[in-house]
Amino acid sequence: LQEVTASSRHYVDRLFDLDPQKVLQGVIDMKNAVIGNNKQKANLIVLGAVPRLLYLLQQETSSTELRTECAVVLGSLAMGTENNVKSLLDCHIIPALLQGLLSPDLKFIEACLRCLRTIFISPVTPEDLLYTDATVISHLMALLSRSRYTQEYICQIFSHCCKGPDHQTILFNHGAVQNIAHLLVSTSYKVRMQALKCFSVLAFENPQVSMTLVNVSVDGELLPQIFVKMLQRDKPIEMQLTSAKCLTSMCRAGAIRTDDPCIVLKTLPCLVRMCSKDRLLEERVEGAETLAYLIETDVELQRIASITDHLIVMLADYFKYPSSVSAITDIKRLDHDLKHAHELRQAAFKLYASLGANDEDIRKKIIETENMMDRIVNGLSESSIKVRLAAVRCLHSLSRSVQQLRTSFQDHAVWKPLMKVLQNAPNEILVVASSTLCNLLLEFSPSKEPILESGAIELLCSLTQSENLALRVNGIWALMNMAFQAEQKIKSDILRGLSTEQLFQLLSDSDVNVLMKTLGLLRNLLSTRPHIDHIMSTHGKQIMQAVTLILEGEHNIEVKEQTLCILANIADGTTAKELIMTNDDILQKIKYYMSHSNAKLQLAAMFCISNLIWNEEEGSQERQDKLRDMGIVDILHKLSQSSDPNLCDKAKTALQQYLA
Repeated sequence: LQEVTASSRHYVDRLFDLDPQKVLQGVIDMKNAVIGNNKQKANLIVLGAVPRLLYLLQQETSSTELRTECAVVLGSLAMGTENNVKSLLDCHIIPALLQGLLSPDLKFIEACLRCLRTIFISPVTPEDLLYTDATVISHLMALLSRSRYTQEYICQIFSHCCKGPDHQTILFNHGAVQNIAHLLVSTSYKVRMQALKCFSVLAFENPQVSMTLVNVSVDGELLPQIFVKMLQRDKPIEMQLTSAKCLTSMCRAGAIRTDDPCIVLKTLPCLVRMCSKDRLLEERVEGAETLAYLIETDVELQRIASITDHLIVMLADYFKYPSSVSAITDIKRLDHDLKHAHELRQAAFKLYASLGANDEDIRKKIIETENMMDRIVNGLSESSIKVRLAAVRCLHSLSRSVQQLRTSFQDHAVWKPLMKVLQNAPNEILVVASSTLCNLLLEFSPSKEPILESGAIELLCSLTQSENLALRVNGIWALMNMAFQAEQKIKSDILRGLSTEQLFQLLSDSDVNVLMKTLGLLRNLLSTRPHIDHIMSTHGKQIMQAVTLILEGEHNIEVKEQTLCILANIADGTTAKELIMTNDDILQKIKYYMSHSNAKLQLAAMFCISNLIWNEEEGSQERQDKLRDMGIVDILHKLSQSSDPNLCDKAKTALQQYLA
């Protein structure tokens, strides 16, 4: 290393010469020495060239030519490795270059922007460095009119540094849309392309930007029309893809309708074209991911995509060929693609998940694609977290099909890898995996038994204690599905696993979804007489407390209706009935709801009464008498005159029990 650095030392020494002409010549020679030579770049950085170049760049006494050449050399050093960029950042290069943008000299400004561009597109540079000083963005907007180079570099800086809604808002508020729109018709391809990229990141998941873009016109043409022109097959692939992303974001934000011809006839077919196996890996990945996002929530687009260019079969190739045959001549390309093949699998799973989100026929086609279930099962255990997440999403989408739950899911014992995924996954995977498990635990799914045997109750009970709301909902939802028409042992295991304490915790959860699912679980636990009596004999006191708590609380109609249905189930027990009959507080509440203004609640309260007074059961006479003394019969008479046919019938049936 010493020999190598020694030969580079004279370059750095010349930067300290007293003769400005020699310094300038030294910088120019250095520029020629580092172009395309990473070793030389590293040597000069080690020898301390950067602080000196930055000093010269910032010196008022330096000639404009010297300052410009310094910016060029720094830009060249930044083109090297990520470590080079880190060294430049450590020397505070960004504030120095931003300061340089205030110069009146256009060539110097362009050199500073080119260097800034190179630094900002490096993954090691924090985007926030662009936003630390509020005046920078407005100054950059002003520089957009100076030359095609300032336009190209500034748009590129914006599109790389716009990460998330905060950045989008800052750029939007500084007039990005108005300032960049006219660049879409620039004579320079590079400027058009960078402006387009800017719009694709500005509009992504941003309704405010998307709604604005729809109404902007350039030279009398609206932006969506300009984007559609850029989608045409004769345009470079990069341009087609990026304009498809712009239109996709606008569509998802509601700025363009999903049945608009520019989506159905232009954007969607363009994205399907990107999935074909003669496209490059990155294009196939981006095409499939963008298409998955475009059709994710729209059934009609899912149907159209599924029958465009044999897309479902075409996606199967994503698991086979990382490179198209024509690209294999390039060995570097092949090596790159093999390293990135997992991105293709991730994109295919995502798109399959979107395609199969709603339509039963599409799901069937996906599952019948060669080795599909095996591919998903393999995907669930891949090392890449992104592939695992996408595979789980795909499985979740397909698990909405009753038919598939009974067939393919059973044949492939999908529940095994799914349970494994649930053991120690990050939350985003857990949420989708637990939703899938909910579906696998439905009554008609044959996977229910083996899942129970593999320790699911414990796992789901622990999910109900999660800080994450979606996980709490899914945990309790899955238990509710598990308890539906289950045998007594399973029900007891669930209650044991949950603990009374946790049950109360869930019943007082601030989220109404958690509350409703917990009540649904209780209702499923308390079904069929022997089960009702058994559970009420062990947990009766706590359950009655919970019911009282909810009927007294500030809850919506649905919650109260569910709770009264639980009471009706308890009233259907043989011994459990007594827990209601000996609880005057609860009886008064039932009476109150019989005269409530909401018919659903009245009906639910009537179910309780009917179950309590049913004639053929032991002790019915005493129960009837007690309820008559409470004034229940009078209410029944009143209800038998009701204009609501359901209430009227139910009241008459109940009154017959008294007459029998």
